[in-house]
Amino acid sequence: MSDGVKILIFVVGEEYYAADIVQVERILGHEMSTKLPDVPEFVNGVINYEGGILPVVSLAKRFSLKEKEISDETKVIVSKIQKEKIGIIVDLVSEVRDIESKDIEDQPNVISGISKRYIKGLIKVDGKIVIFLDISKILTDEEKELL
Repeated sequence: MSDGVKILIFVVGEEYYAADIVQVERILGHEMSTKLPDVPEFVNGVINYEGGILPVVSLAKRFSLKEKEISDETKVIVSKIQKEKIGIIVDLVSEVRDIESKDIEDQPNVISGISKRYIKGLIKVDGKIVIFLDISKILTDEEKELL
Protein backbone atom coordinates (compact mmCIF):
# COMPACT_ATOMS: atom_id res chain seq x y z
CA MET A 1 0.00 0.00 0.00
CA SER A 2 1.97 2.98 -1.23
CA ASP A 3 -0.30 5.79 -0.15
CA GLY A 4 -0.77 4.70 3.42
CA VAL A 5 1.01 4.31 6.69
CA LYS A 6 1.30 1.60 9.32
CA ILE A 7 0.51 2.99 12.76
CA LEU A 8 0.81 1.87 16.36
CA ILE A 9 -2.28 2.83 18.37
CA PHE A 10 -1.89 3.38 22.10
CA VAL A 11 -3.79 4.90 25.00
CA VAL A 12 -2.76 7.65 27.41
CA GLY A 13 -5.38 8.59 29.98
CA GLU A 14 -8.71 8.36 28.19
CA GLU A 15 -7.37 9.31 24.75
CA TYR A 16 -6.22 7.22 21.80
CA TYR A 17 -2.99 8.21 20.07
CA ALA A 18 -1.07 6.79 17.13
CA ALA A 19 2.49 6.94 15.91
CA ASP A 20 4.03 5.93 12.61
CA ILE A 21 5.44 2.43 13.17
CA VAL A 22 8.66 3.60 11.46
CA GLN A 23 9.32 5.74 14.55
CA VAL A 24 8.91 2.77 16.90
CA GLU A 25 11.86 0.48 17.60
CA ARG A 26 10.43 -1.72 20.33
CA ILE A 27 7.75 -1.97 23.00
CA LEU A 28 8.96 -2.80 26.51
CA GLY A 29 7.14 -3.66 29.70
CA HIS A 30 7.24 -0.82 32.23
CA GLU A 31 10.13 -0.75 34.66
CA MET A 32 10.99 1.75 37.35
CA SER A 33 13.35 4.42 36.10
CA THR A 34 16.20 6.17 37.87
CA LYS A 35 15.24 9.78 38.58
CA LEU A 36 17.53 12.53 37.34
CA PRO A 37 17.92 15.98 38.89
CA ASP A 38 17.15 19.17 36.96
CA VAL A 39 15.17 17.62 34.09
CA PRO A 40 11.68 18.70 32.93
CA GLU A 41 8.84 17.30 35.05
CA PHE A 42 7.59 15.04 32.25
CA VAL A 43 10.92 13.15 32.15
CA ASN A 44 10.44 10.18 34.48
CA GLY A 45 14.13 9.27 34.49
CA VAL A 46 16.36 6.79 32.70
CA ILE A 47 16.45 3.00 32.29
CA ASN A 48 19.08 0.58 31.05
CA TYR A 49 18.33 -0.35 27.44
CA GLU A 50 20.59 -2.60 25.38
CA GLY A 51 23.57 -1.68 27.54
CA GLY A 52 22.93 2.05 27.21
CA ILE A 53 20.93 4.73 28.96
CA LEU A 54 17.40 5.43 27.70
CA PRO A 55 15.59 8.60 28.85
CA VAL A 56 11.95 7.84 29.66
CA VAL A 57 9.21 10.45 29.13
CA SER A 58 5.66 10.39 30.51
CA LEU A 59 3.29 11.29 27.68
CA ALA A 60 0.57 11.93 30.28
CA LYS A 61 2.71 14.57 32.00
CA ARG A 62 3.90 15.98 28.66
CA PHE A 63 0.29 16.54 27.60
CA SER A 64 -0.83 17.70 31.10
CA LEU A 65 -3.13 14.70 31.54
CA LYS A 66 -3.84 12.86 34.78
CA GLU A 67 -1.41 9.97 35.16
CA LYS A 68 -2.90 6.53 35.64
CA GLU A 69 -1.51 3.99 38.09
CA ILE A 70 1.22 1.78 36.65
CA SER A 71 -0.30 -1.59 35.67
CA ASP A 72 0.65 -4.73 33.73
CA GLU A 73 -0.68 -2.95 30.64
CA THR A 74 1.66 0.06 31.07
CA LYS A 75 4.32 -0.02 28.34
CA VAL A 76 7.38 1.92 27.25
CA ILE A 77 7.52 2.61 23.52
CA VAL A 78 11.16 2.92 22.44
CA SER A 79 11.29 5.53 19.71
CA LYS A 80 14.11 6.46 17.37
CA ILE A 81 14.57 10.20 16.90
CA GLN A 82 17.43 10.76 14.44
CA LYS A 83 20.35 9.02 16.20
CA GLU A 84 18.80 9.32 19.63
CA LYS A 85 16.28 7.05 21.35
CA ILE A 86 13.71 7.86 23.99
CA GLY A 87 11.23 5.76 25.91
CA ILE A 88 7.64 6.96 26.03
CA ILE A 89 5.39 5.68 28.82
CA VAL A 90 1.85 4.84 27.67
CA ASP A 91 -1.04 3.27 29.58
CA LEU A 92 -1.87 0.64 26.98
CA VAL A 93 -0.66 -0.43 23.55
CA SER A 94 -3.76 -1.21 21.52
CA GLU A 95 -2.84 -2.42 18.03
CA VAL A 96 -0.87 -1.96 14.83
CA ARG A 97 -2.92 -1.19 11.74
CA ASP A 98 -2.65 0.10 8.20
CA ILE A 99 -4.23 3.48 7.51
CA GLU A 100 -4.71 5.06 4.11
CA SER A 101 -3.48 8.64 3.74
CA LYS A 102 -6.98 9.80 2.78
CA ASP A 103 -8.22 8.66 6.23
CA ILE A 104 -5.86 11.06 8.04
CA GLU A 105 -7.57 14.41 8.53
CA ASP A 106 -5.64 17.61 9.06
CA GLN A 107 -5.47 18.89 12.59
CA PRO A 108 -8.30 21.27 13.41
CA ASN A 109 -7.59 25.01 13.45
CA VAL A 110 -8.38 25.19 17.18
CA ILE A 111 -5.08 23.44 17.92
CA SER A 112 -2.34 25.97 18.50
CA GLY A 113 1.07 26.41 20.04
CA ILE A 114 3.13 23.47 21.17
CA SER A 115 0.64 20.73 20.29
CA LYS A 116 0.56 21.84 16.65
CA ARG A 117 4.25 20.92 16.50
CA TYR A 118 3.67 17.23 17.23
CA ILE A 119 0.14 16.48 16.03
CA LYS A 120 0.17 15.22 12.42
CA GLY A 121 -3.58 14.86 12.17
CA LEU A 122 -6.64 12.94 13.30
CA ILE A 123 -7.70 9.45 12.27
CA LYS A 124 -11.14 7.90 12.67
CA VAL A 125 -10.76 4.27 13.72
CA ASP A 126 -13.72 2.09 14.71
CA GLY A 127 -15.79 5.12 15.72
CA LYS A 128 -13.00 6.62 17.82
CA ILE A 129 -10.86 9.65 17.03
CA VAL A 130 -7.16 8.82 17.23
CA ILE A 131 -4.63 11.65 17.54
CA PHE A 132 -1.77 10.98 15.11
CA LEU A 133 1.51 12.11 16.69
CA ASP A 134 4.92 12.86 15.25
CA ILE A 135 6.96 11.31 18.05
CA SER A 136 10.15 12.89 16.73
CA LYS A 137 8.75 16.30 17.71
CA ILE A 138 7.54 15.44 21.23
CA LEU A 139 10.76 16.89 22.63
CA THR A 140 12.13 20.27 21.59
CA ASP A 141 15.79 20.55 20.59
CA GLU A 142 16.51 22.19 23.97
CA GLU A 143 14.85 19.29 25.83
CA LYS A 144 16.86 16.76 23.79
CA GLU A 145 20.03 18.64 24.76
CA LEU A 146 19.08 18.41 28.46
CA LEU A 147 18.81 14.64 28.17
